[in-house]
Amino acid sequence: MADRRGIEHHLIDILDPDEPFTAGEYARLAREAIAAVSARGRLPILAGGTGFYLRALLDGLFEGPSRDQDLRDRLAAREARRAGSLHRLLGRIDGETARKIHAHDVPKVTRALEVCLLMRRPASEVFRHGRDALRGYRTLKIGLLPEREELYSRLDLRCAAMFAGGLVDEVRSILARGFSEASKPFESHGYKQALQHIHGELNQREAQFYAQRNTRQYAKRQLTWFRREAGLVWLRGFVDTPGVCENVLERVARFLASSSC
Repeated sequence: MADRRGIEHHLIDILDPDEPFTAGEYARLAREAIAAVSARGRLPILAGGTGFYLRALLDGLFEGPSRDQDLRDRLAAREARRAGSLHRLLGRIDGETARKIHAHDVPKVTRALEVCLLMRRPASEVFRHGRDALRGYRTLKIGLLPEREELYSRLDLRCAAMFAGGLVDEVRSILARGFSEASKPFESHGYKQALQHIHGELNQREAQFYAQRNTRQYAKRQLTWFRREAGLVWLRGFVDTPGVCENVLERVARFLASSSC
């Protein structure tokens, strides 16, 4: 709470660990929050690093086919036999979509293949139709681009602080409340390794090491994603780097002034 400095935040602590939350659901709730903030005469500000969810909010999502669990099970079995085979298959069917999805992002690869196979046409073609883009707003997109080594150092420190601050006990308390280990949050970096530590698969030092490594790899993929984001303005450094906040405020002021002209 102290990190929020008295500023109202939205879409935090709104779900239980076993409740699914899709990009489409996020886009719907985020648009409701944006409309409510705007109605109060305030400026909506989005912060975070999940590019797919941001794109779902701004550009909308296509109305694709419903989940086909039998097909998903067959695809999962194929991937289990030969890791990476689903991404290679997607590359043969729809190279455009395959190039946009990391080979290790099996859920997104699976969904793209599901769309291709059920719609009987490339997912990239389906994606271009039927999107419900955000209307009524102009968007200023600003990204921070610190030096890679300093970014990794800070990520390592934050991850270590999570473990030192009781991450393992937090996971134990979630399990004690009756939530399944198969719940989606336990797949995330840190929580997954804490769960492995509880099961005796990793000691705490190993759990922290793998959580840090995976977080760094994820950050690298995030940067790769956002480098393809149209209209994004990059600023060198962190939010506490001298001059960065001033630069952001200046850009926001100019953007708002141009909007009122």
